[in-house]
Amino acid sequence: MTAEPFVVIGGDAAGLSAASKCKREAPDREVVVFEKGRWVSYAHCGTPYYVKGEIDALTDLLSLSPTAIDDRGIDLRREHEITGVDTDERTVTVRGPDGEAREQSYGDLLVATGGHALTGPIDGTDLLGAFSLHGMDDAAAIRAALEPAGEATVESLGGGEFLDPSVIEPYADRTPPETVAIVGGGYVGVEMAEAFVAHGLDVHVFQRGEHVLGPFGEAVGERVGTELRDRGVTLHLGETVERLAGDERVERLECAGGTALDVDLALVGVGIEPNVGLVADTPVELGDSGAVAVDDYGRTAVENVYAAGDCAEARHAVTGEFDWVPLGLTANRAGRAIGQTVAGDPKPTGDIAGTAVVKAFDRECGRTGLVDHERAEAAGFDPVSETVTDASRSGYYPGAAETVVTLTADRETGRLLGGTIVGTDRAAVRIDTVATALEGDMTVDEVETLDLAYAPPFSPVWDPVLTAAKVLNGSLDD
Repeated sequence: MTAEPFVVIGGDAAGLSAASKCKREAPDREVVVFEKGRWVSYAHCGTPYYVKGEIDALTDLLSLSPTAIDDRGIDLRREHEITGVDTDERTVTVRGPDGEAREQSYGDLLVATGGHALTGPIDGTDLLGAFSLHGMDDAAAIRAALEPAGEATVESLGGGEFLDPSVIEPYADRTPPETVAIVGGGYVGVEMAEAFVAHGLDVHVFQRGEHVLGPFGEAVGERVGTELRDRGVTLHLGETVERLAGDERVERLECAGGTALDVDLALVGVGIEPNVGLVADTPVELGDSGAVAVDDYGRTAVENVYAAGDCAEARHAVTGEFDWVPLGLTANRAGRAIGQTVAGDPKPTGDIAGTAVVKAFDRECGRTGLVDHERAEAAGFDPVSETVTDASRSGYYPGAAETVVTLTADRETGRLLGGTIVGTDRAAVRIDTVATALEGDMTVDEVETLDLAYAPPFSPVWDPVLTAAKVLNGSLDD
């Protein structure tokens, strides 16, 4: 008897990784991927650099074309939106481009619906010129708004067959902005500040906290703040934005404390939340984070229903509990593992540590694990942190630059809990050493004795990570 299809909801990182792996491992299994939009398999993390102009065409961010997906034997159906899931009947309701609803049966189902940008509780985010950045259409619209009046077209933006002209139409004849406000100093805010500066704009970043890149900690946030200011970005720290105001288009930003600024464009980057509405009326359960609860194999509480990517939780390598940290590798890796499991060879999706890197002009930042003491204490640890400033290479070798490393450990066990890094000379990649140590449940003492490579062009004798571990180890002994 032929198995019912493996149906995937969502045609990006998790969804297509699962579809491709399943089809490769079980070539005779029918695999159907439904994507409600036109874009599939794209590199969302590259969109700030497209807006900046470092990437010419939006289609350059595609990992796989629809033709390449079809060549893998996957039945890809773009512009097909899933409007309902019936886990009892094992069917999904699909609305295609013609607007008609149809039923599709499944043997296994993967919910890979991703997430969406948050804009609330800020009023006025529906005004023309108010943007978020969570998808290819958003990137196209922002770049269109930056182009001289009349110059932005689907062709000039490199939208190919995927970009709907209506996305950029409202900005076709607008005068380019001069002043832009960014609400939120996280990943998107910092990366987009660099992008807007490249277009010669007067850039203002409004951040509710006392430093940007909050999850990276104070040492990173302060240095990135200095970098932004040195590049001409105005920081408004400790400010809570209440509303964007204007007559049809954004003209003004207003804060709770009375601060106001006349602006021509606003980007709201205050976070994302998982798209879980499709399973709201099903037995599929949500975790404490609000994302779909899964086990170590990506399985939900409902038989033959899986979830992965920005809509699903994953087990945290440090706490051992399930958590929601929406990142690209997490989505790709979980999708690939689920595809293998569905094909008949079960594979865990893997733990997460929240490892992330971000670039702020020349400043590179990395983080992994638990670095916030309140969060570490809530997880049952007694956190101790130390911050060291070291050189990226031997001090006498040309190109050596300041590298700041913060490591956090549990006082009782000596176990490494997390770390952050900031610098200008290959600093971000050093966070991978810390992430690997977390995956191995290593103590600070064990990290200190790691046999890391040394040569003057690459590192001092004591790599900055080793130096930080040595200092932290001393604090643990006190």
